[in-house]
Amino acid sequence: MEDNKQYKRRKKHSSFGQYFSKLDEIDTDLKGSQEFGSFLILNLVEEIGEMARAYLAKHGRKPTNIAAQQDETYEQELGDIMVSVIRFARIKNIDLHKRIMASLNKIKRRKTHPKE
Repeated sequence: MEDNKQYKRRKKHSSFGQYFSKLDEIDTDLKGSQEFGSFLILNLVEEIGEMARAYLAKHGRKPTNIAAQQDETYEQELGDIMVSVIRFARIKNIDLHKRIMASLNKIKRRKTHPKE
């Protein structure tokens, strides 16, 4: 794992650097907490549930779910999910660009070389 100084330099130049800087301002009191990672994982699960609820209310099996339709849209919930992922990556020093590229390459590989 890179040391914190190198990570801070690199993250300022990453595509996520702008978000990381904003979160540095927001999470000043929480970032060092041992339980912050657990909190963020639970928050991510909650946000995914909210997005699923909003999406299904609009396009799925529960079009009559008025409460879900009055809450945030699934597009807004997707933004919340992205912020949760970015917050977690930031505190765990995960290079999101590297991880996203690896995942995209894995998907591409699966398409070009499906398991037989």
